[in-house]
Amino acid sequence: MKSLLQKIVAIALASFIGIPLLAIADDASRDNEIAERFAKCDVNHDGKLTREEANGCMPRIYDHFSYIDSSNRGYVTVAEIQAMANR
Repeated sequence: MKSLLQKIVAIALASFIGIPLLAIADDASRDNEIAERFAKCDVNHDGKLTREEANGCMPRIYDHFSYIDSSNRGYVTVAEIQAMANR
């Protein structure tokens, strides 16, 4: 069962990248949107989004960075963001 925080983060991520709440069920579409946004923000193209890269480019990811990066590696991947949005 999703926690309330997970639901809030998923809705916030979806709304930030411009996906209407009615389209949240369309995981593939949302995943594509996230991947496109991630690619634009990953300035060094290493497949990792740091807190600094997220700042200003993906502000909701920045705001919830510690939650998404639960293992404290200092970066998040597109798959982690997609998984969070799909919960």
